[in-house]
This record gives sequence, C-alpha cells and structure tokens, in this order.
Amino acid sequence: MRSVPDQRLVPIIRRLAVLAALTSTPLHAQARGFTIEQALSAPFPSEMTAAPVGGAAAWIFNQNGSRNIWIATPPDYQARALTAYAGDDGQNVTGLEWTPDARALVYTRGGDANGSGEYPNPTLETEGVEQDIWIVALGGTPRKIGEGKTAAVSPIGRRVAFIRRGQVWWAPLDSGDATLLIRTRGNASSIRWSPDGRRLAFVSARSDHAFIGVFDTADSSLKYLNPSTDQDGYAVWAPDSRQVAFIRIPTTTRQAVRIPHREGEPWSIWVADAVTGQSKEVWKADRGPGSVFRAVQARDQVQWTASGWLVFPWERDGWTHLYAVTLVGGRPIALTPGDFEVEQVVLAPNRQSVTFSSNQGDADRRHLWNVAIPATATGPTALTGGAGIEWEPAVSSDGDVTFLLRSDARGPARPALMQAGRAPQDLAPQVIPADFPSSQLVLPQAVVLQAADGQPIHGQVFLPPDLRAGERRPAIVFFHGGPRTQMLLGWHTGNYYHRTYAFNQYLASRGYVVLSVNYRAGTGYGLNFREAIGFGPTGASEYNDIQGAASYLRGRPDVDPARIGTWGGSWGGFLVALALARASDMFAAGVDLHGVHDWNLEWDPLVPGWDTEKDLAARRLAFTSSPMADLKTWRSPVLLIQGDDDRDVNFANQIQLREDLRKQGVAVDEIVFPDEVHGFLTHGHWVEAYTAAAAFFDKHLAPPPKR
Repeated sequence: MRSVPDQRLVPIIRRLAVLAALTSTPLHAQARGFTIEQALSAPFPSEMTAAPVGGAAAWIFNQNGSRNIWIATPPDYQARALTAYAGDDGQNVTGLEWTPDARALVYTRGGDANGSGEYPNPTLETEGVEQDIWIVALGGTPRKIGEGKTAAVSPIGRRVAFIRRGQVWWAPLDSGDATLLIRTRGNASSIRWSPDGRRLAFVSARSDHAFIGVFDTADSSLKYLNPSTDQDGYAVWAPDSRQVAFIRIPTTTRQAVRIPHREGEPWSIWVADAVTGQSKEVWKADRGPGSVFRAVQARDQVQWTASGWLVFPWERDGWTHLYAVTLVGGRPIALTPGDFEVEQVVLAPNRQSVTFSSNQGDADRRHLWNVAIPATATGPTALTGGAGIEWEPAVSSDGDVTFLLRSDARGPARPALMQAGRAPQDLAPQVIPADFPSSQLVLPQAVVLQAADGQPIHGQVFLPPDLRAGERRPAIVFFHGGPRTQMLLGWHTGNYYHRTYAFNQYLASRGYVVLSVNYRAGTGYGLNFREAIGFGPTGASEYNDIQGAASYLRGRPDVDPARIGTWGGSWGGFLVALALARASDMFAAGVDLHGVHDWNLEWDPLVPGWDTEKDLAARRLAFTSSPMADLKTWRSPVLLIQGDDDRDVNFANQIQLREDLRKQGVAVDEIVFPDEVHGFLTHGHWVEAYTAAAAFFDKHLAPPPKR
C-alpha cells in the first residue's frame, strides 16, 4: 500500500468536521429501513453492445466505483465478468468495441484530459494516471495497447485506430507498438472504418468549421470531402464502402450558444464518393421547426439501410422523430409520427429495420419500438410497455434477440434480453445486493403543476411511506441538471440521474415530501419546451418553474410551507442558487452541487464579429440572469459541493459565491473534492455528498425533537 502524504489528510479532516457539525442536530426522522449506501449499492449498467457474430452481448457495470466489462453468450446467456478491476479508483471504462470475430473486446480506461492536458485523478494517485486503449480476450487478461481513447476496430480484425491528443493513431490487435497514422491540423474524432477495412473516415474539427476526412490505408492518401466553411460531422459508410454520407450544419460564428435555437439556417445531408471526393446534397431541412439539427443517442446519426434508404432524426413537427430519404433525394418519409420524442436508435444487423426508444404514449417513461425500412402501413411496432422503463437496445447478430437495459420505480437499472413474443429477462440478477431496498421504495406519482407564467410543468412526487392523514411534513424540491434531461417515473437511464433518483427515494424514506421538477429547457416534451424562450443566461425564465414548484408544495395539505428546501446539481444547482437568491422566503435551505452562479464565468458572449454594444448587452443580461445578481435577498443557508477539476462548471462559481455570502453573513457549508470532476468519478464522493446533504436538510428543515 502506498503512503499517503500528510497534505491529503487536510481536506478529509475538514469534510469530516463538516459532517460532524451537520449531524450533531437530532433528525426529524431517523433513517427508516435503509441507508444511502444501500440505495446506491446496485451496479449501474451502460453501453449495451451486441457482438458482430455469434449472438453475444457485452456491457459495463459500475459497482460502487469499480467499473468492469461483463458478457453474456448463447445459448444460456449466463452473465459473467470479463475484467476484474477492483476498488473505487475513479477510472472510467468506456467505448466498448468487439473484434470482428467476437473473441475480444477493445475499450478505453481512464477519463478525458482537461484543458491543461491533465487526466482526472480524484483518488489522488501520486504516480499519476492515464487514459489508455485496452484489449481483453474472452477468458483472457486485459492488455494495454497504448495511450488514447475512442477505439475503432478494423472490420478485417488486424488493427485498431484511436485518438491520442487530437491525432489518429493505430496499433496491431495482437501485439506491437502504437504509431501515429494521420497527423492533421485541428482535432480528429469520430473514426469510422469502411466495411472493407481499407479506409478511415473521421471528423477534423477546426474550431469554427469542420471537415470529413477520408484516409486510404493502401496508399496513405488523405482527402477532405467537399470542404467548406460549415461544420461537417456524423460520417457513415455505405455498405459497399464506396460512399460516405455526412451531416452539414451551417456555421454561425456570430450567435451565442446558450440561447433558444428553435430555428436557424437549415442543415443538410450530403453523400460523397470515397475515392474521388465528389459530393452532392441529397436532402436539406425545411426552414422553421427542425432547421436546427437535433441529434439522437446513436452510434450514427444517419443509418444507411440495405435498400439504400438514409434514416435520420428531424424535428420538422416540433418533436424528435425518424425520417427516411433515398439517395436521389425528394421528400422524406416520416417513420415515427406523433407527439413524442425518439431518443436512442440502433440499426438491425441486416440493415432492414431500426429499433429505438421513445416516450410514445407514456411521457415520463421510455419504451422500445421497431420500424421496418421502408416503413409499412402499420408503422412502428411496440416491443415493450407497461410500468417499466427500457432503453439502450442492441440487436443480436442473428436478429433473434434484443438486448436492452431496463428499470422501474423500485427495481434499479439492469441488463436484460428479449426474444420475440417474450417478456424481457434479466441477464445478471445476482449482482443486485441482497440488502438493496427495493421493497422499501415508494412509487413516485406523476404530477403537472403550473409555473408562474402559466406553463404546464411535469414532475414526480415521492411521499414518505409513514405519512399520516392530516400531517404536515417538510418538503424538498429537486432540479435536475443538463438542462437537456428529463426525470422519469423510475430509476433513470443515466448514471448521474440514477443516483439522484436514489437520493430522492432516500429523502422520502427520512420523512420528506420530495418534488422532482422537469422544468423548461429539459427534454421529453418537444422542441418549444426544450428551446424555452429566455432560459439560462438569456433571462432565467426557469424561475417561473421554481415559483410554480414552491406554490404547488405550499398548497399541498401534507406539506409544512415554512419548511421547504431545494437541491440539485449542475444546471439544477444554478436553479437552487436562483431559488435561494430570489426566494429565501419560500425556500428555507438548499444544497447546490456544482451549480452555475454567474453565467459570465461559463459563457463568453464576446463572440467574434459582434459589435461592442451587443457584447456588453449580452454580458449584462447573463449577469442579471445569474444568482449572483440577487445576493442581497439571499438569507437561507446553503451547502455547496464541487470538485475542483470540474470541466463543465468553472470552480470559480463556488469560490465567488461562498466569498460573497460569507461577507453577507449567510450560513454556508461547503465540501470540496480535490481533483474530482463534474460528475464525481468516485463512488465514495457521491456517498459523502448525499450523506452531508441529508444531514444538512435534517438540521435546517426538521422540527425540534419530541420530548
């Protein structure tokens, strides 16, 4: 065991002192039946990936900070771990890639570097950490290939290409050193091999424009496909390896990024000859709704089918849907019409259909659907439904099995498989700890509240299991981050929000009424709801939803209006700070995880080409839309929590807010995790943060103990 420098003990001692101070006050309600450790104990699965042959599947489990690759193979599909990383080491495992023979998996271990080129090191390893490409054979031992990320395995199985510090490298799969393959200007990303394994397509980002590059491994030649001043990306190969389709997004150098983008210069789909580079535009979005590109969660944004159709996402009717167009262009066919959102998309191995997740007919859940290409008259076929939540589909190589991830209100996220006509079956039920408190969790209730400006806002209410008629309890409002997120009626599809759901359940078990708010600028409710007028740094219109949430709780007969608190992270932390700054009379306390407090620290409105007057106006609006602009009316106590290697929210937000609140005499507690990133990489930091948050609310919202 390596020695620990004395300086490392300082932040630990400080945090323990904070926890001791917070827990010195008796709780209104002692933990009823389970701990926060138990609520967070179920491993979270991600990156469900079907093998190219043989019918197997692989995924990643994150269990208490240990991230490992698991597989399930036919015919019995008994799940087993393929790697054996142990301990809460803070090192991500991502980017699963099967080899063509399905005998091994390639992956990335370690997190992305920050702007200074430093890899995340939240466990303070004094020898440092790296981000590396690894390979592990089924039944073998992991072997490091070299420093890098986002591997792409050649379809002919001999080499793996990957990104190292913005350049394309490659290495033999069996043995040998990695070497630089393509040195270019800008930063390379999104490597795609042609199906015949001869060429590589990639994105070359040049700050204010981007090209699609095609590299020929036979003669080491490089060409860019119809280079322009626009942003080209999302390249996908034709099945015959002769053509490349890509998406072109018009460059807007004089437009701010964090403003509502309901429409703009229309995006388009292009197809290019991989040899000559000759390109043509095959389709262009209409002006108005859908003119701004909206991506789905998929390996490829354009799916090239066996019959030559191009399937892509479009918001033409104000909802994210799938459309299909032929290579000769013309009006596209709507594949998924209706007032709902398509979220994740995967093309079947035979390239004749796509499977997708959506909230069709169930706004606050996700279910799986399948649609043939070209579409039949009956439209999409429902694969799942009911009170569960299903996402991240992957179709087996023979097309007989759909692998997926699923959850429900009481059952955490877990991998499963589904055969035609059968209900989903869990793949690894043995990994759920015996003391996981499923039976003690409450069923959240769907509610629709009215914002201060009349906008309907969806949410979920968690009621304490021991709530009695006529009793008034303290309440807590939760704001998710993003803001492009939607909380669901069950365990969430994302790791970060899987944890927040656990904490909301834990707070309910301790006696709080919890309201989770899907405020404007979130996903799931269409284009205009997501691209809300005046949101964030352009007016903080979400404050209407904050007021609506407070009014809703104050009007409930089971809530004590004098004891309402709020918590949230990231964009949700911004809303927590905004609530406390503008409405301390309605919110008695708050917990703010890595929130934005001054938009000018996050968003530079000095866009090239703007005039000075416009620059200054944007800066003023960004500040007046920030919590820092209303500190004079902030009275309620707050707990601030952030890692100081946060790459998403400038750590100066926490520094400056605490500095100013201290001068004002507001009670501020804080936890700082040295070298931790935005979405904490170590399980222990989540446990510590939530333990402190619960104790903080118990201290400031609970009544005196009964004598």
